[in-house]
Amino acid sequence: MIEIEQHRLGNGLRVVLAPDATTAVTAVNLWYGVGSRNEPDGRTGFAHLFEHMMFQGSEHVPKNGHFQHIERVGGSANATTWFDRTNYFETVPSHYLDLALWLEADRMGWMLPAMTAEKLENQRQVVMNERRERYDNQPYGDWDERIQALLFPPAHPYHHTVIGSMEDISAATLEDVRDFFRTYYLPNNAVLSICGGIDPADALGRVDRYFGSIPPGPEPPPLPGDRHVPFSTGETLRADVVAAVPLPRIYMAARVPPFTSDEFYPGHVVSCCLGSGRSSRLYERVVRGGLGRSATCHLLPLTTGATIFLVIATGLPDTDPDSLEETVSGVLDGAPTLAREEFTRAVAGLETREVRDLQQVATRADLLSMYATHFGTAARLNEDLRRLREVELGEAREWARKYLHGENRVVVRYLPEGRA
Repeated sequence: MIEIEQHRLGNGLRVVLAPDATTAVTAVNLWYGVGSRNEPDGRTGFAHLFEHMMFQGSEHVPKNGHFQHIERVGGSANATTWFDRTNYFETVPSHYLDLALWLEADRMGWMLPAMTAEKLENQRQVVMNERRERYDNQPYGDWDERIQALLFPPAHPYHHTVIGSMEDISAATLEDVRDFFRTYYLPNNAVLSICGGIDPADALGRVDRYFGSIPPGPEPPPLPGDRHVPFSTGETLRADVVAAVPLPRIYMAARVPPFTSDEFYPGHVVSCCLGSGRSSRLYERVVRGGLGRSATCHLLPLTTGATIFLVIATGLPDTDPDSLEETVSGVLDGAPTLAREEFTRAVAGLETREVRDLQQVATRADLLSMYATHFGTAARLNEDLRRLREVELGEAREWARKYLHGENRVVVRYLPEGRA
């Protein structure tokens, strides 16, 4: 059980404090309620582009100064952008908590004066190169773009990827970026979690000192498009991609209840049974069956109407893609027959993984921000293991029956050139 205190400053900033007397380091984690789902048509990639801009200096911190200050005291810092959020985080020796708070507060409250067209153009090129290297010129690099476009209709906020399109990134203006900051980078659209060697009352006073004077803004606008989708695609949707890839690979996905649904827990267990570790069904049928090099299963913790159940299976040089697809489909079709032994093993494995993850203060702080954002209270994290243990075998089987059938399936197959 994690000791948790939750507070809200006068400007709306939610603060989560989790003291841990066993460590001399402290993790600071700041979640903003903005991700790729908030981007309307013509503005894809803005959340990720702005993450880059946040390290280009604020009114009192020079360009790249954030990293330099943190690394100088032996700490680490980074940020990530995803569908539902953008997070910024530092881990520092506990007596440098003030430094991390000051740096985050300065760019929340005093970022606009430091934004310039030169910085935007520099980071635009960085992001465009990132897209080229990780998506356009990387084997299998555009898989998520293809899966999302098939799995979610054009009006859904998950239809496009986090990285966005080259056209939209190229078209971003300085005023666009400033408007994005004014709309989403507000204390009343953020959760600040602090975990580690802290005294809660002292830490709260420091947070108020650095963040309390930052004015709130209007509530961010509603999500663009329509988040409501059925948990069915109506048929198996597919795309074959002939490309310069070394091995055949299949991505198979389904549209299933989101992270905030109680049905996420049985889905999590099913995902583990099918594709986590060498005892899983996918590993047994694909890898031990001699059809592939790897086969894994993932249930993404997304919240907007639905989330993604995903299988990734990579073949061998002589693997027949049709046979690989047939085998993976067979594993999903057979999921309602989960046995008691594999169900019990999956629950135990998920428990072990969560306990291990929570031992790291940085992960703990990020999860506290996540639960505070998505459930309205960080204390929900303390219920996670109980909710997982309460899943019944029958619930897992029923979840698989309802959602892992052929009328709720997207298949993207990568075929090596010359093999198609």
